[in-house]
Amino acid sequence: MDTKAIEYHVREILKAIGENPDREGLRETPRRVAKMYEEVFAGTGYSNHEIAEMFGKTFACDTDAQESSAIVMRDISVFSYCEHHMALMYDMRVNVAYIPRGRVLGLSKIARICDMAAKRLQLQERLGHDIAEIIAEAAHSPDVGVQISGFHSCMTARGIRNVSAQTVTKTFLGAFRTDTELQKLVENK
Repeated sequence: MDTKAIEYHVREILKAIGENPDREGLRETPRRVAKMYEEVFAGTGYSNHEIAEMFGKTFACDTDAQESSAIVMRDISVFSYCEHHMALMYDMRVNVAYIPRGRVLGLSKIARICDMAAKRLQLQERLGHDIAEIIAEAAHSPDVGVQISGFHSCMTARGIRNVSAQTVTKTFLGAFRTDTELQKLVENK
């Protein structure tokens, strides 16, 4: 990530909106924004495959006991930025379920995958697909379901300014596509 270019352009944006980038409260803003972007867009530097490799630590499980059961993790908290307005997508909750195929992912890896996939300019719909694709590869299972619910500041802070509008997206792979009982596992209750 080119933090020097970000600093330069943030300074130019400050000028363009009529601010004085040399005033006390704004002098360090370009550097702070560049540092923040480096953190909140860290996922931009990785493909879904690379994220799956990064967080693909699995453990053997008893196939007979696990194959008929799903692993479900709910309410994973993430945030992202909308690629249309670079506006914050916030209070996002991700529910993930998958059917293990002889191995299970470390639980923290599921949350880390969600977090890293969100650290890109995103659409909520793509984020759900990215998480499902990464979980499928990392867990070695084609059967994955993901639900995301969240708020978008491009809806709540500008434009329509509808502060209660929540967006819910669902992505189903493998057996989750047709099995309504599996789909219910990822839905908010």
